[in-house]
Amino acid sequence: MPNNEILICGAGIAGPALAYWLRARGFRVTIVERAPQPRPGGQTVDLRGAGRTVIERMGLMDRARAESVVQSGLAFVDASGRITARMPADSFGGEGMVSEIEILRGDLARLLYESTLPDTEYLFDDTVTGIDQDADAVTVTFEKSAPRRFGLIVGADGPHSVVRALAFGPEEEFVRPLGLYTSWFTATDDLELDGWYLMHNAPGGLVASARPGRLPGEIKAGFSFRSAPLAYDRRDVAAQRELVARRFGHVGWEVPRLLRAMRTAPDFFFDSMGQVRLDHWSRGRVVLLGDAGYCATPLTGLGTSLALVGAYVLAGEVGAAAGDHRTALRRYDEVMRPYVSQAQQLPPGGASGYAPSGRLGIRLRDLSMRQMSRWPMRNLLAAQFAKAGDIALPEYPDTR
Repeated sequence: MPNNEILICGAGIAGPALAYWLRARGFRVTIVERAPQPRPGGQTVDLRGAGRTVIERMGLMDRARAESVVQSGLAFVDASGRITARMPADSFGGEGMVSEIEILRGDLARLLYESTLPDTEYLFDDTVTGIDQDADAVTVTFEKSAPRRFGLIVGADGPHSVVRALAFGPEEEFVRPLGLYTSWFTATDDLELDGWYLMHNAPGGLVASARPGRLPGEIKAGFSFRSAPLAYDRRDVAAQRELVARRFGHVGWEVPRLLRAMRTAPDFFFDSMGQVRLDHWSRGRVVLLGDAGYCATPLTGLGTSLALVGAYVLAGEVGAAAGDHRTALRRYDEVMRPYVSQAQQLPPGGASGYAPSGRLGIRLRDLSMRQMSRWPMRNLLAAQFAKAGDIALPEYPDTR
């Protein structure tokens, strides 16, 4: 590559993972991030299959295990709190709906961020505003920093990617909505979870949940609901809280207590669920990584694996191409495309399986959960969970 400097937009999971592997191959890396610092908090994410292998190759597995959240498994509860179905964490060899290794997103992001220091430059509280490509490099303008030139720019900035919008086109051309909206936040630990990730479904496609946090005295709570497209301001958090409160105001179980906690939660997050699909993940010297290019949604449990594996492969191919970015980005697409296609397949029932609209659908979902140890249901779900490891990771040389 004529310019050995690479810009990554996004300091979540995919961006720092990519920076780690690029530095191992001799590149100079800058990461620009809209937030003023690495984003803390967030819900638990799964370390599965090939994603777990990448963490092992980074030498971070012991630290990830040390910070993982201990969970007994997933259990569905009715309005009175009675468990109607459950799946222990050791189901399917620890690769079930709740995996053997679950770590808070913020904790994993911090581990990855720390692994890139001090060799990676970070531009916090800033973002990309313009991309101008020529034959030799990309001129990037920023909201606050002075313009700079890079040999490659990587959009690792999530499903609402700024880089994708600038280089590929409007979001609506690439995001396929699932008709689901979700919110997450931290609450105080005054529920009797006993280590379980508890989920309550109510008619109307409503889902309330609570799962253990890593720190004493906290739980991670969530509300999700099915809906036709909603118009809302992504910057107006107060309005988003009200929207969720109206949807769940009549629901039983522990929902009233969770709604009270939601009102003051400092880490409240709300967004729609949708999959990102593109025929090509690169245009010239601009390439997409993780959710920006192939968001699979939380329903698959594979978003973290896709981000980690994508970062490993992209860095490996860029390093192996000896300056030929066209070959590197073509190879990245070839290696990742089959894995992404598998990972984006939704589990049985998709959105309706996760959030059934009526009482009958909820009962049928519970029944299927109770029968998971039987054939052919076990085969079907085992195949779904096996997608996490369904890629033969290439070996790329470390040039440090």
